[in-house]
Amino acid sequence: MEQPLSTAAAEAAAAGGDGDGEAYRIRPLELADISRGFLGLLNQLSPSPPLTEEAFRARLEELAALGADHLVLVAEDAATDRLAAAGAVLVERKFIRRCGRVGHVEDVVVDAAARGRGLGERVVRRLVEHARGRGCYKVILNCTPELTGFYAKCGFVEKNVQMGLYF
Repeated sequence: MEQPLSTAAAEAAAAGGDGDGEAYRIRPLELADISRGFLGLLNQLSPSPPLTEEAFRARLEELAALGADHLVLVAEDAATDRLAAAGAVLVERKFIRRCGRVGHVEDVVVDAAARGRGLGERVVRRLVEHARGRGCYKVILNCTPELTGFYAKCGFVEKNVQMGLYF
């Protein structure tokens, strides 16, 4: 029987692999990231109204309650302590494929000033590694047509058609 990872274990697994000497450290999202530019970073992906610290904290606590099935990673600039990239993976538990799991990559963004340094690819690869470690049989994402080349570099292939119904 599978043992769920504790939040600390999930964070340790997600944080491993990058040397301390690198310019950007990829790690799980934390409460202090609200003051390190997390919301401004997400605003480059999709404009949205500002959040209060209380709302940010409440959502972070909700996500922490999901354990390793929801992971938000950020890339922190070691020189400035500002965030330069972010991304998330959600693990969906299914009935098909013998109660299989699917990873959904979401909200990948790299600060406009930090693009072209491989941060997006590093974040996506870490999210995929996390999903694989959670037993996912596939990882999927939706993107705009101009980003298909980027995701192809990360190992993704075009498959099916995305449709949406917005409220």
